[in-house]
Amino acid sequence: MPHDLPKAYDPTAIEDHWAEYWVREKLFVQPTPSEKEHLDGQSFDILLPPPNVTGRLHMGHMLNQTEMDILTRWHRMKGDRALWLPGTDHAGIATQMMVERQLATEGKKRQEMGREAFIERVWEWKRHYGGAILDQMKRLGASVDWDREYFTMDERLSVAVREAFVKLYEQGLIYRGAYIVNWCPRCQTAISDLEVVYDEHKGHLWEIRYPVIGDDGKDTGEFLTVATTRPETMLGDVAVAIHPEDERYTHLHGKKLRLPLVGREIPIITDEWVSREFGTGAVKVTPAHDPNDFALGQRHNLPSINVMDDTAHINEQGGKYKGLDRFVARKEVVADLEAQGLLAGIKDHVNNIGDCDRCKTIVEPRLSLQWFIKIQPLADKAIAAVKEGHIKFTPEMYAKTYLNWMENIHDWCISRQLWWGHRIPAWHCSVCHKTTVSREDATKCAHCGSDKIEQSTDVLDTWFSSGLLPVSVFGWPNITSEDRRDFDTFYPTSLLVTGFDILFFWVARMIMMGCWFSLDVPMPDGSPRSLADSVPFREVYIHALVRDANREKMSKTKGNVIDPIEIVKQYGTDAVRFTLASMASPGTDIAFNVARTEGYRAFANKIWNAARFLFMNIDRAAEAGITIDTAALGSIPTASATAPLESRWIVAEFHSAAARVNEALAAYRFDDAANVIYQFFWGSFCDWYLEIVKLSLDFNDGADKSRTQSALTTLVSVFEASLRLLSPFMPFLTEEVWHAVYDGKPAGKSIALTRFPQDGASTDSSALEQMALLQNLVVEIRALRKEIGVEEKAAVPIELRIDEHLKRVISENAAIVERLARVTEIRFIGQISAGLAKHATPQFDAAVVYERKIDVAAECEKLNKEIAKQEKNVASAHRQLGNPAFTAKAPAHIVEGLKKQRDEAQHLLDKLRADRNSLGC
Repeated sequence: MPHDLPKAYDPTAIEDHWAEYWVREKLFVQPTPSEKEHLDGQSFDILLPPPNVTGRLHMGHMLNQTEMDILTRWHRMKGDRALWLPGTDHAGIATQMMVERQLATEGKKRQEMGREAFIERVWEWKRHYGGAILDQMKRLGASVDWDREYFTMDERLSVAVREAFVKLYEQGLIYRGAYIVNWCPRCQTAISDLEVVYDEHKGHLWEIRYPVIGDDGKDTGEFLTVATTRPETMLGDVAVAIHPEDERYTHLHGKKLRLPLVGREIPIITDEWVSREFGTGAVKVTPAHDPNDFALGQRHNLPSINVMDDTAHINEQGGKYKGLDRFVARKEVVADLEAQGLLAGIKDHVNNIGDCDRCKTIVEPRLSLQWFIKIQPLADKAIAAVKEGHIKFTPEMYAKTYLNWMENIHDWCISRQLWWGHRIPAWHCSVCHKTTVSREDATKCAHCGSDKIEQSTDVLDTWFSSGLLPVSVFGWPNITSEDRRDFDTFYPTSLLVTGFDILFFWVARMIMMGCWFSLDVPMPDGSPRSLADSVPFREVYIHALVRDANREKMSKTKGNVIDPIEIVKQYGTDAVRFTLASMASPGTDIAFNVARTEGYRAFANKIWNAARFLFMNIDRAAEAGITIDTAALGSIPTASATAPLESRWIVAEFHSAAARVNEALAAYRFDDAANVIYQFFWGSFCDWYLEIVKLSLDFNDGADKSRTQSALTTLVSVFEASLRLLSPFMPFLTEEVWHAVYDGKPAGKSIALTRFPQDGASTDSSALEQMALLQNLVVEIRALRKEIGVEEKAAVPIELRIDEHLKRVISENAAIVERLARVTEIRFIGQISAGLAKHATPQFDAAVVYERKIDVAAECEKLNKEIAKQEKNVASAHRQLGNPAFTAKAPAHIVEGLKKQRDEAQHLLDKLRADRNSLGC
């Protein structure tokens, strides 16, 4: 049947079909531009923050992807060359954990399998289970270029990773050394500061007595008491530090102590870093297990004694405590100290404890041999890129946050003790003990020529490879001619949409590495690349956090996690997308409420029913021999100066809405854009225009066919354009209905490839003002009817006192008022008849002529309340306008607007007072 839509809107019946269609037809593939066109036109390209290959979609992902999809669809429909690049991250720690758990169910361990077999097992896991989140993206209609999908362990991207490492090493910016790192005993690898989550815990401060040794090498009987939160680490103490000006301990300068439980002699050192107020003012120094102690050890040339193994069990350096878990050892050490009379006291103490963000194991600061990047030269360029305005942050406050972190950045530990990941291209020689770093796999030592070399067992931090993505996805370092066109066209990318949680993990890394390595690639004309053109993206939009309806952070512990897939199954993808967009304001978290999703599901249903109404009338028109001018479809709706008011008004309303939507999206105000569309489509179009246009849709014999044809053409063209306006927000619904508008034979493959309504058409302000008057009158009449109890279906006359210059508008459009307010007659009079309930506005007084007698007392009470309200409004306006400080500083349009409000309020107040007098109140 022509233009047929099922009676009920069911998103599940259409979404799978269109999602599969978009991918199958490759509608969003952005091919490499040809030699002639690659610099023509405007490009919009955006990189998907690569989710972990182990990931599943959560509400944060859906918000992020909804915003990116809206922007990409909007730019594509504007005519820009739009590219949204998808991919996944190999997620070293998370993926290795996942596969190890799988092995554990089989009674196996990776150590037993060996590295090569384990890596093959991970690839097998990836082939079968990895990338599920991208499948979810396809189902949700993300308009990405699936032909360009990448994985950070792909061969091509792996080449870029090795080149970056070798290049930085050759530049003297990568070095290897023993430093304190955050060590996760469960993952058995170093992790970055950003991967440690700190939380306050109630703990203890143990005060331990260290015997002072005399000049004769014997204990003097005096003790120096030390306070610590980790007594088990004392097994690795190499000194005790005091402040040089602490008068309590001046006599101990140059003395030695006997390390309790161990017996080792350790020196007392002085250092201004020591706080005289914390604990006892004496600090145990364990360089291998604390970053501050490590720095102390470096300053005082102290040895480092590591007393724990990779699993946080005490090693052979811990003597009798060897083999004990660190927390078991803590209890044993405390008990032994107490037994020997060396425990001076235990105090309650609140301590910040760091957990591994992946497995939640308490992190152990530990001395470890790692690879580092000298970060400062890279950071300097990344700082300049933001300070000089080459990268813009929205909201702006994140630029300050970024700069503060970058200006205090430490060298980056890039090695991880994992098997899954990009293996560090460094080979250690067992003969000369030097290191060979090479772009190709080394077979001999570059220093002594020995073949007794072994590759480093470490892999690179995942963020090292993902930090390279903006350059590596476009072919760096081995850029072919085709890659070159991609690089010239799409680099720098236009925008990065991401969350605050990876501002330092990923955003900062990309800026540093993009600004550093893209300088290798000259500009299209062969000139050197400037910093402005080396940035990985022009703008960064930091989106909000999705919280629950009570504004609490979602967590499995609280049991308030919302699964977006389940909500999608219940309400449809479009309703969930629109909910997120309508609440997405820069810098403000989203309190996700399912009730709003229900409301936007109803919004989709409203549009569906509007389409059914439209198609019904198209079919009736065809039966009456009336055809529609389809040439207007796909463009901006227009209305002639002689068209009926409702036609000129809805076109003007549409132009205004389109302008505001474009303006809002340009500023990343997804909430404003969504709300403008909602108010226009539900309010202006469905609630008002569809009811008014019914007056012109007359298919009976003898009716004015030209009027009907004109009305129907305007109706269809505005509806089709409104679908295009809504399409980036609700792609599935609009695709289905748009194809139905064309009776399944559209000019193009998808609404997503049509033109988005743009600014530029002049707005008919006269039509907007006239319709506003009619709408105001209808609203007041409806309210009056309700107040005095007029039956819903009853039609009644009204009296209207209105200024002469507005009377014509009402007269010429009386049919609209009569239909929408159920009015039989509009009586224009100079004064409302006594005894009638009425509403007064600055433009008119209106009353409903109805037999029911007015309750004078109740009407007087109502008038008195309204008079009191308007008196306050007038007084407030006078007060503001009488304040020289306000009128001097306020913009002129604000002052003028306030004067207008004051005059209208005064005019209404005078009328209300006159009404009260006429009733004898």
